[in-house]
Amino acid sequence: MAQMIKKYKLTTNLSLKIVAFVFAAFLWLIVANVDNPVVPNTYANIPVTIVNEDVITQGGEVYSVLDEQNVNVVVYAKRSVIQQISSDEIVATADIKEMDAHTGLIPIKITIPSHSGEYQSAEASPRNIQIKTEKTGKAVFTLSVSATGVPRDGYMTGEMKVNPEKITITGAESKISQIKKAEAKINVDGLSKDTEVEAELVLYDAAENVISQSQLSNNLGSEGITVDVEVLQKKSVPVQFSVSGEPAEGYRYTGCTSEPASVQICGKSTALANVTEITVPGSEMNIQGATEKVEKTIDISKYLPEGVSLVDDAAKNVTATATIEEDGTRTVDFMVASIKIRNLSDSLQVSYEPDAEVILTFRGSPKLLEALDVSNAVSVNLQNFTKPGTYDVPVDVDLPTGVSLSEKAVVKLTLTEKEEQDSSESQDLFKEQ
Repeated sequence: MAQMIKKYKLTTNLSLKIVAFVFAAFLWLIVANVDNPVVPNTYANIPVTIVNEDVITQGGEVYSVLDEQNVNVVVYAKRSVIQQISSDEIVATADIKEMDAHTGLIPIKITIPSHSGEYQSAEASPRNIQIKTEKTGKAVFTLSVSATGVPRDGYMTGEMKVNPEKITITGAESKISQIKKAEAKINVDGLSKDTEVEAELVLYDAAENVISQSQLSNNLGSEGITVDVEVLQKKSVPVQFSVSGEPAEGYRYTGCTSEPASVQICGKSTALANVTEITVPGSEMNIQGATEKVEKTIDISKYLPEGVSLVDDAAKNVTATATIEEDGTRTVDFMVASIKIRNLSDSLQVSYEPDAEVILTFRGSPKLLEALDVSNAVSVNLQNFTKPGTYDVPVDVDLPTGVSLSEKAVVKLTLTEKEEQDSSESQDLFKEQ
């Protein structure tokens, strides 16, 4: 009797209970989809891997990808799944076996192995990748070296030997034909001793544009390219001259100067250790019978010690000047920048050629001339120069008793209107206090 009562209670309104259950399940499904819906998400720049390349390469051909080999991928999945998927988990492949022989189009297949079965769909955009097949080409190039960076202070790079000297590049004929130069690129920052440096291979076309190596191969293997870099020490030393012969009677030789006065040399530290100057023999400067200065351009490179060279070979020609003075005279090359300016109009400003000099020749007893110091005694008076222009202005020198100028000297100065924004302070630098 009890069992009958129990059975009766379970089956009471059974159809209504089933409807209620189905409705509840449907309602839960709606709520679940509202809270965690299927949404699309786009993942950019996914690389496409081409598989079964041997279908082409076994026939003695190669392929090149037209346009980009990266695609965008649109994934449809529940929001909770989308939040877990990252770009590097997406795999895009193009199987050459599925290529359309007429168009070269290969469909792109998208998979996300780490989320298999969790997403609704995944498609590439564009859906195909296009390739072009052509014959294989091969060419041999001599490697040149390109160095970037700066060695340690006081050092410079010398000879650079690349290993290997040549490289073989293989790829599509059309791309091989574009290569005009193969370069081993290295960085020499901070080097102070001979070093073997690993190099990067860079290929260039005729317009010096870098060529992508993505679809090219070479014979470098795992060892790559290395460059043996010789590092030399640098040093600045003066150039010293001797002279041969004697000046004319009544004249004397007072010294020899050069432009430049010193040069930069380089070499191994052992070779530079004892080099303190470059000595040019008197056979290069003959002053026999001279009554005025003797100038000569001399190639000093042949007087460099063994193992030593000039940092800049263009600096090998040095202009030497042997000064010849008449007895009882002294010649001074005075920098125009050191001349004091007096009585300059407030509306004008002064300019002159950079490194300009004025030659001053003095007469007097040898004792007075030897002690003569005119570093603060040379000036010009601009009282009568009141308009813009370029003038030869007489030079005044405040001299001690017993010393005189052998001939008047002039200096070329340019006067221009002073710009309004120029401060009077800048002009005070030229004016005598």
